[in-house]
Amino acid sequence: MSREVQIAKTVLWSMLTVALLGVTALFVIDRADRSRQTLPVIDPVPAFQFTERNGEPFGLDDFAGKISLVDFIFTNCQGPCPVMGANMAMLYRFYEHSPSVQFVSISVDPARDSLNVLQAYARSLGVDDNRWKFLNGPLPAVKILSEDGFHLAADQLPMGHSTRFVLVDQKAQIRAYYDGNDLIDFDKLHEDIRNLAGEKPAPVTRNDY
Repeated sequence: MSREVQIAKTVLWSMLTVALLGVTALFVIDRADRSRQTLPVIDPVPAFQFTERNGEPFGLDDFAGKISLVDFIFTNCQGPCPVMGANMAMLYRFYEHSPSVQFVSISVDPARDSLNVLQAYARSLGVDDNRWKFLNGPLPAVKILSEDGFHLAADQLPMGHSTRFVLVDQKAQIRAYYDGNDLIDFDKLHEDIRNLAGEKPAPVTRNDY
């Protein structure tokens, strides 16, 4: 085989390799782009305003620009809440260096879960900053928010509350649900949070709803 033929073959293989790499890169980028679009917009979070454990108001506008994980709990629950709390605490620690991710726990037993009780409960879970909110609001409003706003069960509260975690995006839109007692869902949750972080946040406006 002549030197010219060898050079021609080398150039051809080089071109084919570059083309293959280009196609592979486009495939990976396309899959990544599509993965960011896999989370549907389920519904907007409706307007509400409750009180956080520190006495500050917390409502719809406080979801703006944040990725939020929401659940409904009560502090003296002896059923699923301890596992839910432990799992949420694990996520809270995992995202300790991610200020754009916040956690929101809403009491379904507001008469018993006073602000002082919620403060003590937060300390028991190792919460030492304001990234995890614990909310107290009137029971009828909590029930409406759970059932009509987040589409979660709220029968015979406090015992009949949902055990699901709800992922809310930077525009206060519900994007996904997870079993708060099942660690199997957590890999998907991490992936979904990463994908939401790659979406452009936009301000929450009343016109959106």
